[in-house]
Amino acid sequence: MGEVIKVLVCDDEERFRNTLGKLLASHGMTATIAGSGAEALEILRREPHDIVLLDVKMPGMSGQQTLPEIKKIDPDIEVIILTGHASVDIAAEMMAHGGSDYLLKPYPMEDLLGIIHIAYDRRKTAKGI
Repeated sequence: MGEVIKVLVCDDEERFRNTLGKLLASHGMTATIAGSGAEALEILRREPHDIVLLDVKMPGMSGQQTLPEIKKIDPDIEVIILTGHASVDIAAEMMAHGGSDYLLKPYPMEDLLGIIHIAYDRRKTAKGI
């Protein structure tokens, strides 16, 4: 496939986001990391990405607050919610605001890679590429 998928990992757990960033890079993706919702928004304003892996519970701006702002920057961006806190209400709200998938941590890496590729294909279709 020659295209490099650009993924932004937004999570307040430093070890998690660094490890996930390295794993994504080892699978040929460009991974950028952000430790907060505000930082993720700054990055997206400067540099477009294809996929955002977004945590729900973060200090400052939660994932719930960050998601609509991400969609204002790029309505076609695919946002995959990755959280350690299961909640049907939060999942429904995040999906209603443009989340494409809602996954519980820890999530098997091979499965996550498959979901990222599916989301990337959806993004290409939405953009008419």
